[in-house]
Amino acid sequence: MRLSPIDVELLRNALGGIAEEAYLALMKSAYSTNIKERRDHSAALFDVSGRIVVQGESLPLHLASMLGLVDVILSRHGRDGIGPGDMFISNDPFVGRGSHLPDVALMAPVFHEGELVLFVANIAHHADMGGMAPGSMAGGMSEVYQEGLRIPPIKLLEGGAIVSDVLDLILLNVRVPEERRGDYMAQIAANRLAQRRCGELLERWSKQDLEQGTQAIIEAVERRMRAAISDLPDGEYGFTDYLDDDGLGSERIPIAVRIVVNGDEILFDFAGSSPQVRGNINVSYAGLQAAVFFALKVLIDPDSPSNHGMLAPIGIEAPPGTIVNAVFPAATAARAQTCQRIVDVIFGALARAIPQRIMAAGNGANTTASFSGTGPDGRYYVYLETIGGGIGARSYTDGADGVQAHLTNTSNLPVEALENEYPLMIERYELVEDSGGAGRWRGGLGLRRVYRPLDHTMTFSGQGERVAIRPWGLFGGGDGATGSFGHTGAGGERQELPGKPSSVEVGAGESVTVTTPGAGGYGAAVQREPARVDADLRSGKFTREFVDNFYQNED
Repeated sequence: MRLSPIDVELLRNALGGIAEEAYLALMKSAYSTNIKERRDHSAALFDVSGRIVVQGESLPLHLASMLGLVDVILSRHGRDGIGPGDMFISNDPFVGRGSHLPDVALMAPVFHEGELVLFVANIAHHADMGGMAPGSMAGGMSEVYQEGLRIPPIKLLEGGAIVSDVLDLILLNVRVPEERRGDYMAQIAANRLAQRRCGELLERWSKQDLEQGTQAIIEAVERRMRAAISDLPDGEYGFTDYLDDDGLGSERIPIAVRIVVNGDEILFDFAGSSPQVRGNINVSYAGLQAAVFFALKVLIDPDSPSNHGMLAPIGIEAPPGTIVNAVFPAATAARAQTCQRIVDVIFGALARAIPQRIMAAGNGANTTASFSGTGPDGRYYVYLETIGGGIGARSYTDGADGVQAHLTNTSNLPVEALENEYPLMIERYELVEDSGGAGRWRGGLGLRRVYRPLDHTMTFSGQGERVAIRPWGLFGGGDGATGSFGHTGAGGERQELPGKPSSVEVGAGESVTVTTPGAGGYGAAVQREPARVDADLRSGKFTREFVDNFYQNED
């Protein structure tokens, strides 16, 4: 019996609910701040052929690290090599089709009456995966071997039991192994919960219902994508933007796209982009896919579910060996910086086609700060966070202040949570005045955080973008302000740090300042309503000097 559209929607919501519950279970049971507070994790369900059916509404970039995982596992192990109670682990951007080593995926099969019917998976960003620098994210790494432990798709559990040799090997190669163990146990528990919920689902829906329903769910997303693409004006659109640098000598690195819209299909051609670089801002093909899918989805159908149906009408061309389709042994730890710029260039290219939907450039970065050291209590710690910045203005509203942009849907860690868990003090946490680009609609503001180690010396590493190249405005809107890193000595002397600082020693009485970029404005500043200009001034977000400089029609 064929499922009705109502049945399909009920099934989609049930499967989506399983993914969301697994996501929440992982968040609530994880050990590390990066997962339980910042929510740097995701969950998804796949069909038996490896197609994503539903993904939890969490991090769009994590789609990259799961998209081809089932294919790889099936090709390496075969259906006969997968049994009840098995669970696979993987993080490698090349043999595992992930995007960077800290994102560790765990995938488990779901069996019903002896038959494989689904896969459940989750992914979590681990605060350290070993390698040459604590946090596994510092600048200065030139090949994947330096970034940490590479895990191909192998069994972490077999027949329901942990393969202790595999777990021991992983924990031996990472810093703060007890925290890592706790996060792995949380991932295992989240997958087991998803498996139980799938079993409960199959008490109501037959295996045939599930097969028919998942196919219909994927086909529905494809139809939605094709219809939305058809609403775009046919034509060819291009744009080029630049990354600041790779941390190892390459500067002003181009990311270029040519977009061809033809009926209900769309092509993204990145042939004009830079060759892959020595620094760790390269992107694997999976990361490129995730960035393209995100950008197109939010522009043409933001309410559509994320699943494999998105792939059919979208073509992606990127020469192997380029920064957006890097090949082994490229370093990829900071791939989010480049993925953010991929989104920017897609927005820039389509601004001419759909100006009412495009926002100006946001902070365009995934500003990363990593801290490690032995605190006054004698315990070694590693803490990594990413910090939000400005969101670009749009044709009808101002940009948002101090939030994560685009692919990185994590939270800014509250000061109380950070200071409760680590021997660090936040001296300042504030919006950066005048950092949003002027315009009829003004850009969002960046953030500033000042960190001080308490009675010990810590090691700081960072990853920044839009430190040299400002976030651009649209249609006459002004550019946003750049970000920066700084080290202040015990005597108050300040040293500017590069955009990708690595292993900076910060002693007691010293501090590190992280400033994130703002965002671009939309439309000419002279068109801004006087009441909004006055509100900008009264809020303290913009100075009198800024207002007088950009809104000269004001008194």
